[in-house]
Amino acid sequence: MSEHLQLNVPLLRRRVPNLTVAAKAAGLRPATVSNLCTGKIPVGRAEVRTLVTLAALAGCTLDELIIRGSGMGMIETGVKTLDLFAPLVRGGTVGLVARPGMGQLVVLAEIFHRLRQRGFTAVFWMPADESAGVSDAVDAADITCRSMDEVCEHISSLRDERDVILGADREVVLSGELLALQERLQGPGERPVTITLVDTRGESVDAELPYGPLDTLWRFDMGLSSRRLFPAVDPIASTSTILEGAQLEATHLTVQQRARKLLRRYRELHALVTVHGLEHIPDNEVETYRRGERLEAFLTQPFYIAEPYTNKKAEWISLQVTLEDVRRILDGGADDYEAGKLMYIGRLGADGSS
Repeated sequence: MSEHLQLNVPLLRRRVPNLTVAAKAAGLRPATVSNLCTGKIPVGRAEVRTLVTLAALAGCTLDELIIRGSGMGMIETGVKTLDLFAPLVRGGTVGLVARPGMGQLVVLAEIFHRLRQRGFTAVFWMPADESAGVSDAVDAADITCRSMDEVCEHISSLRDERDVILGADREVVLSGELLALQERLQGPGERPVTITLVDTRGESVDAELPYGPLDTLWRFDMGLSSRRLFPAVDPIASTSTILEGAQLEATHLTVQQRARKLLRRYRELHALVTVHGLEHIPDNEVETYRRGERLEAFLTQPFYIAEPYTNKKAEWISLQVTLEDVRRILDGGADDYEAGKLMYIGRLGADGSS
């Protein structure tokens, strides 16, 4: 929403693999370094000594360490498919495109829950029509508002101390209220607000630009939903502008591209297998099909807000762990797993399999 500064975290991680240990040895508080990396502490509030020490550890200049410009970085959610294929952009806008019953409000509520654990405040702008599932978002939010003035007042009082994630319905985009809110919240040096938009009426699926310009798109897939593979966010059709920039590590981009290519081919083969059976696809494609099947199953994940109903323990899966496990599946390191064993687990091997 406004220009600010942030650490070049990929550069730090690449040059200082064990950053926490190195920072502590250099006399820095690991918690401070961690909060700077996640954006919980703005770079502008960091001590000069801290920044100089980090630059020395990375063997770079302060100009290389500090990113100037929009400063929009990735917010980890701990949800495998989101972090890998369509990262949430800090200070950006994410739109959820789904028909009713596909779980978009459950995903919104889960994101609220997870980011609150990271120190965010979750604000939910109530839609005029309280449709099914809205109560999930209300329960997961810290603050519920019913007007633009109320939303603006709460965010203005909160964001000096912490990041805010705002959830709202598509109706505020169509009415122009969201644009008016963003204009009111703009200001030099202000902490950005991350906005999540849902469509309780399910009309966004048929719209060419359902929300206008977005930083992240989470498009839900009916095939995944019908087979109870949740979150039913389509890893092929969902995307994020952060994938186009230079802020992600090369490993993330490489694994994401390989995984998307595999899943795209798997879907093509799945259509053939459904009609004709596995024996009717070429032998050299069977391995591709099986690995795609395993990866699709692995991208399912138990949610915290669903624990009382599913009795499945939820987990926060770091991006680093997600990349390691997905790469293992892509490289054949999980070929001894049955796909069913990979459904609704945290990391690879969490089911007790070898």
